[in-house]
Amino acid sequence: MARTTESVNAVIKAYDVRGVVGEQIDIEFVRDVGAAFARLVRDGSTDRVVVGHDMRPSSPELSRAFAEGVTAQGLDVVLIGLASTDQLYFASGLLECPGAMFTASHNPAQYNGIKLCRAGAKPVGQDSGLDKIKAELVDGIPAYEGEPGTISERDVLDEYAAFVRELVDLTKVSGVKIAVDAANGMGGHTVPAVLGSLPVTVEPLYFELDGTFPNHEANPLDPENLKDLQKFVVETGADIGLAFDGDADRCFVVDEKGDPVSPSAVTSLVAERELAKEPGATVIHNLITSRAVPELVTELGGTPVRTRVGHSFIKQQMAETGAIFGGEHSAHYYFRDFWGADSGMLAALHVLAALGSQDRPLSELMQSYETYAASGEINSTVADAAERTAAVLDAFADRTSAVDRLDGVTVDLKNGAWFNLRASNTEPLLRLNVEARTSEEVDALTSEILGVVRA
Repeated sequence: MARTTESVNAVIKAYDVRGVVGEQIDIEFVRDVGAAFARLVRDGSTDRVVVGHDMRPSSPELSRAFAEGVTAQGLDVVLIGLASTDQLYFASGLLECPGAMFTASHNPAQYNGIKLCRAGAKPVGQDSGLDKIKAELVDGIPAYEGEPGTISERDVLDEYAAFVRELVDLTKVSGVKIAVDAANGMGGHTVPAVLGSLPVTVEPLYFELDGTFPNHEANPLDPENLKDLQKFVVETGADIGLAFDGDADRCFVVDEKGDPVSPSAVTSLVAERELAKEPGATVIHNLITSRAVPELVTELGGTPVRTRVGHSFIKQQMAETGAIFGGEHSAHYYFRDFWGADSGMLAALHVLAALGSQDRPLSELMQSYETYAASGEINSTVADAAERTAAVLDAFADRTSAVDRLDGVTVDLKNGAWFNLRASNTEPLLRLNVEARTSEEVDALTSEILGVVRA
């Protein structure tokens, strides 16, 4: 079936496929995406595709339709059923075949989508395959004249759990009490499998798999969605709190006081642990991450590499540099030993291992990594992002020591503070991040910049 370019562009984004079920995404559309994906990866190096799905009501039916599209083009399909996104990446690496994960991550219940990868969990983005899939969805999928593929099922949950546990030394986690908010997402599926055999106590919150998200959105990047966990940590006397997003590929950390730990601090902690295993290795960080991260990596003798925001850029740099680890401000953490893919679970295990190997509470352990104060990401709706950005640059011209345009504009100020302004790819938004020595400096700088942006 041929479609309009406009309708396809509305659903196939820069990194994945995502839209409203029944309006933008339906059985027929997904079946065709499966067929186009099979044609993309049918290069003789693989004869199968692995498919997983989250707990959204539409996910089982859509993943089955995708599988039908793949088999119609002659490739076999291995269905792994309910899975986190990093569990799907594990399956792609284990089986050495391309994969498709049905999830809309943290988006509301009416959405669904597909994250695609090549064998070994290598990303499929706009320039590495999604553009070709788009074209075939518009022009129509050519029929395949050969024999159709077959569909089989395989449960890889226990293998995934054993694999991630083997990547981290967990011999000293005994007695740690962990509060976990799964937000009714896939963390409720993977956390019991990974942590259940460890000598720890897990205090579960919202572990029931429910793609309607009855308690709160499965997006811990929004501080509002961390409040239940913050309260729960204190109520249960937990040593640490973990919050997963809908497809459980991101993990946010809360200390024993109920205070959020910045993803930059987690990045620094994991980087230190990984560099201890391989001194001098490369660590990737995106440009929104705290400057504390490259400073620590350099101090430890590693090589920090700065990249644009977005998993495709991080994964590309991971592959090109052979980096041992990469971290983003959005709590995506990437591991060379996990096929360069992101795993919130692996990052959580590193924090648990670090906490259990010393006697201080988590709040004290993380203090050494929280060198600077930061605003977090603040969005502003603007009519003309370029014009507003230029106005900010003009307003700060006399205080600016350097400007770079790797991703939006990053402005270094003469007093040591910095900020980044970058436009959203999909919405009329400007995203602001500010970092300085003190929270007072951050607040003052943020107010001044927003005063110009929103004028």
